[in-house]
Amino acid sequence: MRIREAAELLGVSDDTVRRWIDQGTLSVSHDQSGRKVIAGDVLAEFARTNAPLQPPNPLGVGSSARNRFVGLVTKVETDKVMARVEMQCGPFTVVSLMSAEAARELELEPGSVAVAVVKATTVIVETPGQSA
Repeated sequence: MRIREAAELLGVSDDTVRRWIDQGTLSVSHDQSGRKVIAGDVLAEFARTNAPLQPPNPLGVGSSARNRFVGLVTKVETDKVMARVEMQCGPFTVVSLMSAEAARELELEPGSVAVAVVKATTVIVETPGQSA
């Protein structure tokens, strides 16, 4: 894959990927046109070994859930029964639907720091241009 694509997937700039290549931190090969390309398996290993550390859990509680995203509440919409809470967790937006009562008890409002804990029985994986 091209440097631009790798940068998008890693959430960094093209220049950052080029610096990693120049420093020998990320290995590349060349395509038929002589352009630098990064093999998918090389990029995957780089992403695994260089993943940024998660921010510390501000709640200080133990949990069996592993999909935890520390973030900033950016929007809370409530009616009499339900609340829709949006959080910015790094480059990801996480949206949660919960009872309005729970949102009030947690005192969720824009600017609050919270942890989104994701527990799902199904995760759907899609690839570009493929159909099942």
